[in-house]
Amino acid sequence: MPKVTRDDVAKLAGTSTAVVSYVINNGPRPVAPATRERVLAAIEQLGYRPNSVAQAMASRRTNLIGMVVPDARQPFFAELAHAVERVASERGKLVLIGNSDYRDDREVHYVRAFLGMRVSGLILVSQGPSERAAEEFAAIEGARVVLLHRRPEGIDDVAVVTDDVGGAEAAVRHLLEVHGHPYVACFGGPVASPAPGDPVVDHIEGWARAMEAHGVLTAKHLVEAPFDRYGTYRAALELLGSPDRPPAIFCSTDDQAIGVLRAARELGLRVPQDLAVTGFDDIPEASFCDPPLTTIASDRDAMARAAVDLVLDDSLLVPGSDTERVRQFPNRLVIRRSCGCGDDTPA
Repeated sequence: MPKVTRDDVAKLAGTSTAVVSYVINNGPRPVAPATRERVLAAIEQLGYRPNSVAQAMASRRTNLIGMVVPDARQPFFAELAHAVERVASERGKLVLIGNSDYRDDREVHYVRAFLGMRVSGLILVSQGPSERAAEEFAAIEGARVVLLHRRPEGIDDVAVVTDDVGGAEAAVRHLLEVHGHPYVACFGGPVASPAPGDPVVDHIEGWARAMEAHGVLTAKHLVEAPFDRYGTYRAALELLGSPDRPPAIFCSTDDQAIGVLRAARELGLRVPQDLAVTGFDDIPEASFCDPPLTTIASDRDAMARAAVDLVLDDSLLVPGSDTERVRQFPNRLVIRRSCGCGDDTPA
């Protein structure tokens, strides 16, 4: 059978090839509903399939969005990537995902590769300060980049974040004020050198603010641990098995909190009677822990939608002050039984 062309679709629909293009690409000009329906019916009847490669060569843009995350195996980043993919699909885009594995060279590798493929935009969940990534952005004319979850120092592109400091402070204040614990230990990340814009650093800052507001010294109560449950489990076994076992622990991620809960159970500690635990992220597993985990929930769906909108809409990527270029979404304390409360409802 001869190949169906855009001219064939236009002829059957009784319109121009330009209008067919507007329907297929959802713009740049509007098409009357009745005309759109005729074009879509002609496409279906003829079995026409647009040549996406040719379209990309003509427009110098593909229908792809690149997304770089530190580790898609971690539940939080998996949820975030899924939310971005869902929103992008609504906009007729496909998402390519690369894992930096918390390595600067791998992050730059994916940034360079995705921008070189002329993706419609790049959403970067950065692993840390990266001057090399910023250089890649500058090297590609018209590169559309949105930072998601964190805004590293040295990269001034538009960022979509949540209130990490305020959320951590709320979780720790709940343990101190509502449950009356004398102090709260903090499981931070493997932070060798604190970097502004790192969510885990902000979580530690929020914990420290709450502790200091209650006249409690933070010295000796900050524990460096891997971001995942497995490494945190081993660190928790050591801490909870020592004479200086804390009465309560705030974890900078829910994955860490799951590791703490496992260690507590193995050591015969009751949660929350012997040890109160809170996390941060509200991953799906948080409500299925035993006991269910008190945590801080951010609106990942809203953040993903904002990131996709920003990376696809030129009019939203306007120059402005540093404050104007950061979209900060609120979060909320989700109270469950691991802190000592009796119900599993949002605060």
